[in-house]
Amino acid sequence: MFPRRPPVGLAAWLLVGAAATGRAGARGGGLLALLANQCRFVTGLRVRRAQQIAQLYGRLYSESSRRILLGRLWRRLRGRPGHASALMAALAGVFAWDEERIQEEELQRSIDEMKRLEEMSSTFRSSGVDHHPPEPKSQTERDEDSGGKEQPWEMVMDKKHFKLWRRPITGTSLYQYRVFGTYTDVTPRQFFNVQLDTEYRKKWDALVIKLEVIERDVVSGSEVLHWVTHFPYPMYSRDYVYVRRYSVDEENNVMVLVSRAVEHPSVPESPEFVRVRSYESQMVIRPHKSFDENGFDYLLTYSDNPQTVFPRYCVSWMVSSGMPDFLEKLHMATLKAKNMEIKVKDYISSKPLEVGSEAKATTPSSERKSEGSRGCGPARIEYA
Repeated sequence: MFPRRPPVGLAAWLLVGAAATGRAGARGGGLLALLANQCRFVTGLRVRRAQQIAQLYGRLYSESSRRILLGRLWRRLRGRPGHASALMAALAGVFAWDEERIQEEELQRSIDEMKRLEEMSSTFRSSGVDHHPPEPKSQTERDEDSGGKEQPWEMVMDKKHFKLWRRPITGTSLYQYRVFGTYTDVTPRQFFNVQLDTEYRKKWDALVIKLEVIERDVVSGSEVLHWVTHFPYPMYSRDYVYVRRYSVDEENNVMVLVSRAVEHPSVPESPEFVRVRSYESQMVIRPHKSFDENGFDYLLTYSDNPQTVFPRYCVSWMVSSGMPDFLEKLHMATLKAKNMEIKVKDYISSKPLEVGSEAKATTPSSERKSEGSRGCGPARIEYA
């Protein structure tokens, strides 16, 4: 009989077995029997270890959530440098900021798109402008068009201070949308702050079921949010887990907010909602004069996959009508905050890096708790 745990490696066990076989004479197959027993022993250890890991994660996630989370993580990380370490970080409940934080290049691309649009139309705020030139293409888009990979933007809505385009997303039945508009009765600071303030949005957006900051990045100021929202009847409510980052460039007189969907280990998929896993949004704001004077242009580029079974034209109609409605709600909420002097956090004064440098990226917390725990005192609050 063999001991429960071998004191030495497999090679030593094989040598001991071989010697015993030789002393026994012609007991053929003894070496193979030893090898088979050792393999069963090692396999049993691995199976028990896997069972313990499965039991641990079984307490944290449902079976479907585990399958989806691990499957998607592996497919996304496969082939990347360090993919195994990133997967292990996710299994350990740690968000991989090195992989998922929004980079400076993403912010700059959005600003460059705004510049290209401004080059084609020097102004869109003049009341005498009745028409707007076609949406310009970047060099990347022109190269892709020449290869037949991208389709041109199609005008969907053309109003005096609101233009809406769309274009098919290659390889899908979905569209990407782009809005260029102007407001003259609120300041850029007010409009920007109302977009970012999650607590105030719960008051003015009746569709919000849940909206909270899950975690912040100490390096870039990016933050992960969990957003649950009602969808039109009879569809289930949707939930989004996304990372966002904003930047305010006072020297170049521009603001930018970029968001995109991510996976976060502390927010597993819930059977109560439909998880939206494909989502991107970029908002660029260009003041006419300054951040604190009325008047600005904005460029919003948006796409998501709401996971519906409705035909493409139905989804397109819902988004095309829903986007102007949302922007008008945002506008009215800004006006209300301005006229009624509702307190909205001033995100321009509280720079992203100042927020992130005081927060613990590995400790999930609500936005308000994180703001109240800063070492530099309470966050500056101003009237929107």
